Amino acid sequence: MARSQTDAVLETEKVIIAMAHRVFIDGEAGTTGLQIRQRLEGRRDIQLVSIDPARRRDPLARSELLNSVAAVILCLPDDAAREAVGLITSETVKVIDASSAHRTAPGWAYGLPELVDGQRSLIRASRFISNPGCYPTGFIALLAPLVRDGLVPVDHPVSVHAISGYSGGGKGLIEEFSFRPPETSSDAFRAYGMRLGHKHVPEMTLYSGLAHPPLFSPSVGRFAQGMLVEIPLQLWALPGDVRSGRLREALGDAYRGEAFVSVADEAETAELQRVRSGAAGYVPALDPEALNGTNRVKLFVFGNEDARQARLVAILDNLGKGASGAAVQNLNLALGLEEGSGLR
Repeated sequence: MARSQTDAVLETEKVIIAMAHRVFIDGEAGTTGLQIRQRLEGRRDIQLVSIDPARRRDPLARSELLNSVAAVILCLPDDAAREAVGLITSETVKVIDASSAHRTAPGWAYGLPELVDGQRSLIRASRFISNPGCYPTGFIALLAPLVRDGLVPVDHPVSVHAISGYSGGGKGLIEEFSFRPPETSSDAFRAYGMRLGHKHVPEMTLYSGLAHPPLFSPSVGRFAQGMLVEIPLQLWALPGDVRSGRLREALGDAYRGEAFVSVADEAETAELQRVRSGAAGYVPALDPEALNGTNRVKLFVFGNEDARQARLVAILDNLGKGASGAAVQNLNLALGLEEGSGLR
């Protein structure tokens, strides 16, 4: 390549770099931060910046960096996230908080673009965006359209059962489930949250449109990531003659055309309802790891019309659409970029 051509290429690269949006991931060494970084690395419209490790605990250094970027993604414990927001004085910095500190706080846009018409516009226009929790993403995606359509009354007593991979439980649980020998911790399934006060319940209640908190039964399994969220419904207890097909239709209408939320149709659902067996024995109909590595959530409605019962189920990656994927989707919207950039 001639020198003039080389110079032209270099100048073009400089312009591209200069036009890229500077983004700081505060807490980039954690599980969510690492996955966000993986999704953003290599993009020419994003320039990732990091703090000098030696100054990571220096409030002045952090404040300078937080106020010098186009956007910051907070991957911190709740108290640390609140502290970081307090350090931001610039009125141009976009903030995406992946903690649960601001999910129901006034002035914060809830970062579930598919929630309702106009939610994308709200996210684009907001300086402060709170990333949804992993469990609430599945729960709200399943229930909110049904409450809006009047199929599930706002005062209906709702229960939700869910199982997540251990990556959502922090360092202690990751160490226990992935490194300790089975004889020290052999349970394949562990229920928790027995105080019935899980921190995700307020956002589940608010954004689903319920008048009362759902009864939430979370659990963790011996797999790294992935998630199933299930809402059982007694159809006979709902007003009118609600059938499972009507619930599926309502969800399909709510998410038609969405890139990252899909609804299984009647044929796929019927196939999954068949009890199947393979060489190794029973093959489960729903795999919590099926969407790992993606920013997608898939919704299912299983029904028994004779018993007038239904089971609503969401599959998602707790580290994807439930955390890092959602953060990137919100970042793209906040910066005016293609919503699906860096996601699949």
